[in-house]
Amino acid sequence: MLPRVSAAPASAPRAARLTLPVLVCLGVVYVVWGSTYFGIKVAIETLPPLGMLGVRFGLAGAVLMLALRLRGAALPTARQWAASAAVGLLLLGGGTGLVTLAEREASSSVAAMVIAVSPLFAALFARLWGEKTGGREWLGIGVGLLGIALLNVGELRATPLAALLLVLAPLCWTFGSQWSRHLKLPSGLMASAAEMLSGGALLLLLSLATGESWHAPSTASLWALAYLTVFGSLGAYSAYMYLVEHTRPALATSYAYVNPVVAVLLGVGFGGEHLGTLGWVALVVILGGVVLVAWPRREPAAALPQEP
Repeated sequence: MLPRVSAAPASAPRAARLTLPVLVCLGVVYVVWGSTYFGIKVAIETLPPLGMLGVRFGLAGAVLMLALRLRGAALPTARQWAASAAVGLLLLGGGTGLVTLAEREASSSVAAMVIAVSPLFAALFARLWGEKTGGREWLGIGVGLLGIALLNVGELRATPLAALLLVLAPLCWTFGSQWSRHLKLPSGLMASAAEMLSGGALLLLLSLATGESWHAPSTASLWALAYLTVFGSLGAYSAYMYLVEHTRPALATSYAYVNPVVAVLLGVGFGGEHLGTLGWVALVVILGGVVLVAWPRREPAAALPQEP
């Protein structure tokens, strides 16, 4: 069970300590989202990318909202639906959607490695809302970008369009994550439900608009879709939104330096993918840059918020 959460004001200080709910959510996001890159690759073998995501998030959002309603949670207001649609479009359409489209021409391992720059972008976008970026974080951003350059030289064997989509995806995801903290969203997990429902609907509309065709899916693709819906969406996405609300940006997006390791191991071990020497070097460099960004800052004792 995910912890019950309540919405905090945008100005509320973020937790500076690793509480048990934060650790649980980090573990879920680290492991589950690392495996979803491989799951997406399997799902889109016989399912249309945007349509598959629309079904995935639509089902997950409907199940979660129904469960919350049975527990007495209020439905979102019109303003909250609008904010949820904006966040859902950026995170699920721009973030997950672009990655899924790119994986038609790129391996799941390389996709996960490119998305590893998310904490670097998060540190940059956080400055739009007044958060400071320290010297170590700037160093981490530079190191991470160097790793991406190495990856492009050695391993990013993809069409120019796929490479562009993999760069745009973390931009959409991290901007949407930071913006969500300043929008009037529903309380707690109802925000996740509304975002997945609205994001799923938008993805289905995009699927129709782009003329995606549906054919009889394979059993493997259906199992992958089920896994992505239950674990990747219901579990990990809700855990991530908890982290966005309760921790600082670098920690909330620190899943990005664990996900590539999980994705590479699954892609190489089960998907028949190959990663050369320069690719492994690029992975280490990217993770090093992200660790520099995500490493906890030293805060004055008086500035630490009181734990409940």
